Amino acid sequence: MSDITATADAYVATWNEPDPAARLAAIGRVWADKGCYRDPLMASDGHAGISAMIGGVQGKFAGFVLKRTSRVDSHNGAVRFTWSLGPAAGPAIVEGVDFGTLAADGRFASIVGFIDKMPTA
Repeated sequence: MSDITATADAYVATWNEPDPAARLAAIGRVWADKGCYRDPLMASDGHAGISAMIGGVQGKFAGFVLKRTSRVDSHNGAVRFTWSLGPAAGPAIVEGVDFGTLAADGRFASIVGFIDKMPTA
């Protein structure tokens, strides 16, 4: 993917894909083969690991939707954007920012997430 906004949106869409096979295929289009994800609560490596991690989040937040909430900034192979997670028709309960690095083929090599807002329970 050459358009970084499209790549970021495809990444966000993987978090909303409920079908494990479709999610794994989508992850393969967005993530480098040895891609990694890190945030304060989770960490995973590789397509299968990232897909399983996302499935776990979906199980914990059933019916919630991840949305990109800012424009995508990018330079020198680095990317950042903000996001929110909440009910499709309600306010977000979790908000944060993701910073990514791109592999030579334009897919994400890594994402490091920061959580700015999270419920206490």
